[in-house]
Amino acid sequence: MSVTEATPRITAQYLENYTHQTVRILGKVTQLRGEQAVVDCGGPITVILNREAHFIQNHFFEVVGKVQQDLGVRVFASTDFGTDIDFKAYEAVVNATHQCKEIFYGDSA
Repeated sequence: MSVTEATPRITAQYLENYTHQTVRILGKVTQLRGEQAVVDCGGPITVILNREAHFIQNHFFEVVGKVQQDLGVRVFASTDFGTDIDFKAYEAVVNATHQCKEIFYGDSA
C-alpha cells in the first residue's frame, strides 16, 4: 500500500464493490478463530489477521486491509478503538463519503 493510496471507509454493504482494493472498516469483533476474526460492520466481515493484529472480543477495531475475492479482508494494519463507539455515526460518515466520493477520495475511489 502506498502512502497516497486512497483507503475508502466501508461497511459490509459496500464490501463487494471493493474486491482487490484497500479499504478501511470499523467493526466490533464478534468471533475469534485462530488467524481469522469476524467483525460486525453493519453485517459480518471476515478478516484475515496478520502477526501484529491482536483482536479482543467485543472491542471495535479499525482495519486497513485488502478485500479478497471471497470478500474476506486481509489486515495490513489495525487499531483497537475500545468498546464505546457510536457505530451509527460511523455509518453516517461512510454513507456520506460514498454519496460524495469526489470530495473525499478524488478520482481514485
